[in-house]
Amino acid sequence: MKSNQENKPIVLIGYSGHAFVAADIFLSVGQTVSAYCDNEEKKFNPFSLKYLGKDSAVANLLKDYSYFIAIGDNDIRRKVYERLSSQLGESSNAIHKSAVISPFAEIGNGVFIAASATINPLVKIGNGVICNTSCSIDHECVIGDFVHIAPGAVLCGNVTVGENSFIGANAVVKQGITIGKNVMIGAGTVVVKDIPDNSTIVGNPQKNLK
Repeated sequence: MKSNQENKPIVLIGYSGHAFVAADIFLSVGQTVSAYCDNEEKKFNPFSLKYLGKDSAVANLLKDYSYFIAIGDNDIRRKVYERLSSQLGESSNAIHKSAVISPFAEIGNGVFIAASATINPLVKIGNGVICNTSCSIDHECVIGDFVHIAPGAVLCGNVTVGENSFIGANAVVKQGITIGKNVMIGAGTVVVKDIPDNSTIVGNPQKNLK
């Protein structure tokens, strides 16, 4: 598990609902969250953070901080991650103190693991992945870069999820399933068959919408 989480304060890239959860995660493990970057200064500032400006305009300033990209949208998070990591190096990971993570799991950079998430042995999680509240990822799953696994989703063993895919809240994915890139799986969906790239899936059992 690699990151640049030294003793530098955290600056959040993006500052809305997802960022609020990220701030809470950092605070849960005793890290200081000092500032945020966004396209504009926010009127609602529940963590009383300093506004630094747009991340693209203050890249040099960000070198004084550890940074975390707190953006829920997979495509936007990926673009910002690729730009900032090339300028600043590795992003911090936001991992809640209540998450259960096997020491035999592999975790990338810029990863968000929320409260009560479970990551079991031999799981591989790529860069910029969101493992949201109370999700469960069982043994030997492989989660591609910039995937979002929503609250309560369950991935049984040996599931593979391609880059940029979204697994909806309380979805269940049967063991051994392969999910392609850029796939959208709706809330509560039960996945029992492999899913090709660029598909949208809903229902119990699954139905392909495109």
